[in-house]
Amino acid sequence: MPGKLQVTVAKDAGFCFGVRDAIEKARETAEKFGKVYMLGNIVHNERAVADLEKRDVRVVKSLSEATDAPVLFRAHGTVPELWEHAKEQGVEIVDATCPLVYEIHHEIKKLHESGRRIFIVGDHGHDEVVAIQAQVPDATVISTPAEARAIGRVKKAGIVSQSTQMIENVQEIINILMMQVFDLKFVNTICFPTRRNQDQIKELAAVNDVMIVVGSYTSANTKRLVSVAKKLNSKTYQVESAADVKNEWFEGAEKVGVSAGASSPDDLIEEVVERIREL
Repeated sequence: MPGKLQVTVAKDAGFCFGVRDAIEKARETAEKFGKVYMLGNIVHNERAVADLEKRDVRVVKSLSEATDAPVLFRAHGTVPELWEHAKEQGVEIVDATCPLVYEIHHEIKKLHESGRRIFIVGDHGHDEVVAIQAQVPDATVISTPAEARAIGRVKKAGIVSQSTQMIENVQEIINILMMQVFDLKFVNTICFPTRRNQDQIKELAAVNDVMIVVGSYTSANTKRLVSVAKKLNSKTYQVESAADVKNEWFEGAEKVGVSAGASSPDDLIEEVVERIREL
C-alpha cells in the first residue's frame, strides 16, 4: 500500500444535537438522582448505551419498573398514551425529545386539523415514526415507492416525513403521490442535521477511493448513509467499531472518507479513524 492513507472525516459526522442533548440530560439526571430510567435505548448504538449504563442510566420495558427515580423520554419522541400513564402514576418525566421531532408532531396535527388524509414517509415500527403516527388518528406510514403506488386516488392529503429519511426516497414517494392526490400538501420535515450529513457523505464518496461509515447495524440513519455513499462509491463499508476495519479494503487506495450515523459517539469515530491511519 503506497504511503499513508489520507483520511477525511465528514464535518458533521456522528451525534446530532438532539441525541447529544438527550445523552447529556440522561447523565445529568442520573448524577442528580443516583439513577434515571429509560423506556428503550436512548440511541441505536451499543457503545453509547453501555457507556450510559455505567452511569446508572437504566433501560426498562414499562413505567411500572420505574418507581424510585425519574424516567427520561428519548429524543425520538413518545406516544401521548405514555405521557398520560406517567402522569397517572406520578412518575417524574425528564423530556429529552428533540425539538425538531416536536416540530413534526406540530405539523402533522395542523395537517390533520385541515381535514387531510395523513401520510408519513418513514420506516415501519421505528420509534420516531410510531410517536409521529400516534399524534393523529388514522395516519398511514409509507416506506417505499411501491407502498405509495398502492394508495390509489385520494382527494386531499398531507405528508410529513421521519426526520432522518433519505431525501431521494421522500422525493420519489412524493412524485408518485402527486399523480394520485388531487390536493396534496407536503411539509419537509427531514431535519437539517440529516440533510447536512447526507450532502457531506455525497461529497466525500465522490472524491475518495474508499468510504467508511461508522454506526450500529440497528441504526436506520446509518444504513441510509451507507446506501447514499454506495451509489457513488462501490467501495463503501459500514463498521460498528475499529475492530471491523479490514486491511484489504484499502489495497491501492490513497484517500479515505469517513462519516457516521447520528447515533455514533465521537470516541468511536476517533478509534476507527485512528485504526485506518495505522494501516
